[in-house]
Amino acid sequence: MDTKYIFVTGGVVSSLGKGIISSSLACLLKARGFRVTIQKFDPYINIDPGTLNPYEHGECYVTVDGHEADLDLGHYERFTNIQTTRANNITSGRIFQNVINKERHGEYLGKTVQIIPHITDEIKRNVTLLGETGNFDFVITEIGGTVGDIESLPFLEAVRQLKWELGDDACCVHLTYVPYLGAAKELKTKPTQHSVKQLQQLGIQPDILVLRTEKDIPQEMRRKIAQFCNVAPDAVVQSADAPSIYEVPVRMHNQHLDEILLRVCNVSNAPEPDMEAWYKFLNHMVEAKEEVTIGLVGKYVELQDAYKSINEALFQAATYNDRRLNLISIHSEHLHEGNVDEKLAQMDGVIIAPGFGSRGIEGKFVALKWCREHDVPTFGICLGMQCMVIEFARNVLGLKDANSTEMQPSTPHNVIDLMEEQKSVTDMGGTMRLGAYDCVLRPGSRAAMAYGAENVRERHRHRFEFNNNYRAAFEQAGMNCVGENPETHLVEVVEIPEKRWFIGTQYHPEYSSTVLSPNPIFLDFIKAAISFHKEKNSNK
Repeated sequence: MDTKYIFVTGGVVSSLGKGIISSSLACLLKARGFRVTIQKFDPYINIDPGTLNPYEHGECYVTVDGHEADLDLGHYERFTNIQTTRANNITSGRIFQNVINKERHGEYLGKTVQIIPHITDEIKRNVTLLGETGNFDFVITEIGGTVGDIESLPFLEAVRQLKWELGDDACCVHLTYVPYLGAAKELKTKPTQHSVKQLQQLGIQPDILVLRTEKDIPQEMRRKIAQFCNVAPDAVVQSADAPSIYEVPVRMHNQHLDEILLRVCNVSNAPEPDMEAWYKFLNHMVEAKEEVTIGLVGKYVELQDAYKSINEALFQAATYNDRRLNLISIHSEHLHEGNVDEKLAQMDGVIIAPGFGSRGIEGKFVALKWCREHDVPTFGICLGMQCMVIEFARNVLGLKDANSTEMQPSTPHNVIDLMEEQKSVTDMGGTMRLGAYDCVLRPGSRAAMAYGAENVRERHRHRFEFNNNYRAAFEQAGMNCVGENPETHLVEVVEIPEKRWFIGTQYHPEYSSTVLSPNPIFLDFIKAAISFHKEKNSNK
């Protein structure tokens, strides 16, 4: 069949969950046997989210081919088990950059370059590129922002044109909000009506409406919305708040959203979705009664999305270990010798979070020293691994001034140093060590046993690395360098084998953890935390 293009737009307010709805649709279509991919179009001028502060944007996700991407791509991968690439996330910045580069190369033959048709044509080219080159049945395109945003207008104009050009091969799913006014004790449909009217004024008639709500929307109210918005009555479905985002695909299927989509796209005789593995995960989630308590030590813990992939990887690993995750956020900037025992004593395991810069770094050292001395299962990721190295150098090797040259360029003991290829880099955007690289694990190491393999491939996002000049001293003192890149000999994994579970990874294993394929090292970390929990309770 011809490739079908699904556009997911949003109205009324932002943060309604377009990414979750897009991911849920992809999950259901893939479960029916279709070849599916998703892309996100973001209307900001940044070339990519790599230079954006977590306070501005939340987590920066990294694809296998080394692209710094929107965090929704993490949802896409977790829901579909499909790896995304640079082609799956496009910003206005990249669109404008491409058009300007073409203008500079003379490709427009002296014509005046304008939003229409040149910018919109470039957007359309990127929309259809995946379908033309990837051999997909469905390409789902999420348009970032909200209808009415001035930044989104070129994208929505491109959607309008594509809907006319593609006919039955295009479909628009509009996600909107139905608020509940507590004082009036009423759900209000007017914001949705206005949102759809704004979309219609731009020349786009939505085919399906998904209504975000905190309260159940009566069938009669949904019929009213359908009537006012020119949408088939059965094509108005609700997305009420769910205990877990992983219940959303099932809820959408129960309301026949995937069937409605197939009907709109004139796709018939599609098999029922095979959701057995997904239901198995949900059963683990529902039936888990006991908790495992994990402390996440970082400087962005007050931000819901700053460590999104880590949170989800921990949740997946806890669920498959039949435990409910009790994740405790611990702000590293507020952690010190005087309160560390109080903050960490109840933890079954501790994660030392990634990040950049010196703020909150001393709190991470305090946490690591306490965890190492109290033999608590501890997992350091990226900067967290580097902090493990620095703390060990200071308190075990006796190198009191040990540090990273990121934090202290003049440190006499640069146990963490700027990578050689980074020393001539001046541009900040997209210049780190990014994407998936090979790692060879030492046979018999805890990391190798966790993976059940000695050759793994994980994603990176860093500029600094373990200084191999200190490697022999660390090994001799008990911190083993058990994982390295086979080409550069960059140390990827460190561990202290005499501890219950004390592992640091220079890479980000959370990026590759999905619902159907949870990352093995997270599974093993949670197992160690559960074992420690049982041990503590048996001694009471």
